[in-house]
Amino acid sequence: MGARKAGRPPVDAARQLERAHRILDAAAGLVVRWGYDKTTIEDVARAAEVAKGTIYLHWRTRDELFVALLRRERVAMLRAVQRADPKTLDDLVRHLALGVMRDPLIRASVLNDSQVLGKLTRQKKPDTELVSGFLGYFETLAELGAVRDDLHPGEHATVLGSVLQGFLTVAARMPEEFRLPDERLAELVGESVHRTLESGRPFGPEAVEATRRFLALALDVGESKLKEALG
Repeated sequence: MGARKAGRPPVDAARQLERAHRILDAAAGLVVRWGYDKTTIEDVARAAEVAKGTIYLHWRTRDELFVALLRRERVAMLRAVQRADPKTLDDLVRHLALGVMRDPLIRASVLNDSQVLGKLTRQKKPDTELVSGFLGYFETLAELGAVRDDLHPGEHATVLGSVLQGFLTVAARMPEEFRLPDERLAELVGESVHRTLESGRPFGPEAVEATRRFLALALDVGESKLKEALG
């Protein structure tokens, strides 16, 4: 390792990370309130009480900052789901749905809400590693007899995504007096997946372990991408 240049103070990694999260906290509040298109770097710097140039020490562009924010939110959601330790597919989906509904940025991402995320909704790309993990999870469940074997993994994933997005879309459009609490809506999502995709056989220890492995993989992928986004 080369010698540090004279006169340059050492980098405090912990302090840099704390500052990055403080900036992301400020950005989260602003984008939920005003939307991505109306939130400037100047706004974020002011809310985080840092200089505008300080933000560019962490991210080269505004887009990169908000991509890091979405990755952080996803990791936080997955950690919460993992702590809940779901043991069946419908329980996993119930906790995921609840996590999505309780996080306005993740919900906006799932629903492609351009009012909140602006042009970021057009820049989203499928996470191939995560999609591959989900397909592998369904393939394992099918081999274990836990889900319908007359559908292939791509069909399982399509049905699951359609159920989740459909419920969220309809819920957002319901008149206020007919809107369901998040917990009840998540229960209905899980029940729909149970009735549509599961085989009706009990989830045995191997299927439970497959669920835990999938969550661990999803979290590992998410944390890796977040670390990359935080520099």
